[in-house]
Amino acid sequence: MAACSTVAPPSTSFIRNKKDLGLSAFSSASPLSSQKCKRTSKTICSVTAPKQSERKPATTGSVKTGMTMTEKIFARASEKTQLSPGENVWVNVDVLMTHDVCGPGSFGIFKKEFGQNAKVWDREKIVIIPDHYIFTSDERANRNVDILRDFCTEQNIKYFYDIKDLGNFKANPDYKGVCHVALAQEGHCRPGEVLLGTDSHTCTAGAFGQFATGIGNTDAGFVLGTGKLLLKVPPTLRFVMDGEMPDYLLAKDLILQIIGEISVSGATYKAMEFVGSTVESLSMEERMTLCNMVVEAGGKNGIVPADSTTYKYLEDKTSVPYEPVYSDDKARFLSEYRFDISKLEPLVAKPHSPDNRALARECKDVKIDRVYIGSCTGGKTEDFMAAAKVFLASGKKVKVPTFLVPATQKVWMDVYGLPVPGSGGKTCSQIFEEAGCDTPASPSCGACLGGPKDTYARLNEPKVCVSTTNRNFPGRMGHKEGEIYLASPYTAAASALTGYVTDPREFLQ
Repeated sequence: MAACSTVAPPSTSFIRNKKDLGLSAFSSASPLSSQKCKRTSKTICSVTAPKQSERKPATTGSVKTGMTMTEKIFARASEKTQLSPGENVWVNVDVLMTHDVCGPGSFGIFKKEFGQNAKVWDREKIVIIPDHYIFTSDERANRNVDILRDFCTEQNIKYFYDIKDLGNFKANPDYKGVCHVALAQEGHCRPGEVLLGTDSHTCTAGAFGQFATGIGNTDAGFVLGTGKLLLKVPPTLRFVMDGEMPDYLLAKDLILQIIGEISVSGATYKAMEFVGSTVESLSMEERMTLCNMVVEAGGKNGIVPADSTTYKYLEDKTSVPYEPVYSDDKARFLSEYRFDISKLEPLVAKPHSPDNRALARECKDVKIDRVYIGSCTGGKTEDFMAAAKVFLASGKKVKVPTFLVPATQKVWMDVYGLPVPGSGGKTCSQIFEEAGCDTPASPSCGACLGGPKDTYARLNEPKVCVSTTNRNFPGRMGHKEGEIYLASPYTAAASALTGYVTDPREFLQ
């Protein structure tokens, strides 16, 4: 496989095999032929052949080539035996999710195209989760939730996680919070299935060994009426992560490393498959963090093979039968990246891009104004446990305002109810209070994506924030001159204790 000399040299923590060589790279007229290329014996990259007319099976049986996990899920969902990257197929959708920001638009398109009195294709396969702009006095934001409620009543939607009393979220037993975490907790994520959602971070559910991706309102309107969508089969990049995970790293560091390596466009319309001993050692919530941010690399979907960890998580969450799939030994990957995680150090993504990777220790002189721990990326139970571990180890108080936004009502209950290991029975909430953090807020997407001016912890001024969220573009958390450093919960908590971007090893070793 060609590895061109124009590529930046890889860091010591991984081996890279060149990505994205198109058809021209393998032809004699290749524009790359004038560049100096070194060859290695390891061939991983493959080229998708142009689509051929359908071949009749030979008398000895049909010829099959190996398929990746993602290709197999597409094949099953489109009722085909064989698929290759680049093919467009009609896929049967297992679950469609929408929320308060995109639901009203999707419903409008559905009614415009299918008729004012049309019925959805399957009321039990649609999951509607208000979560984005909830705890606000903004009338248009409140109206969006009302539109969700009206549609769900009209269509008799089985899974609508409603909220009516904004003053006390606990008075709403059906209310969950952040859709991507709620989907997992409520048993809507299952290996081998197709889950589509009107949110780019729907890719989070790939942690369960399923195909999950974000779609637009027009596509969602079509799925509401038909249960199908025309999708192109993506090629797959494979990320092999081995080595024992140091106790100062979290999955957020792994995905920041990958995005920093391949850039925010390095996986555009590609599946990102995560394998290796490190990935196998991760909990479900950590696998969700890994898959959550594939879209920040341009990925179509992220996917982790289902295993005993997956099945144990699902035991008490779903009774729907599911069938996992795994990549064939002879599956074709566009390229493969290998990482030795034991050598990785805590990372941040500096403003204003998720691929602006730096070592946390290299940013120790960056003074910060606040810390934000929350979102689908960094607001899960284990994320708060990780932050509490750092506060507990330090025994100190935070030096900057530290905002905590549990992703869901269940996470909020865990923050107040679960003892932190090694704390003598203290809960996260007790440790946070002793450290001087803000009281954990009502569960929602919060300030991750700015939102209305009265959103809790929104950047309404040009401040510097270390955040466990997923994007740090200008204006993402509110003020367009705000500066956001993306980090793991360990790094975020360590930074809160010093008032500067801080490597968590200062407190964890």
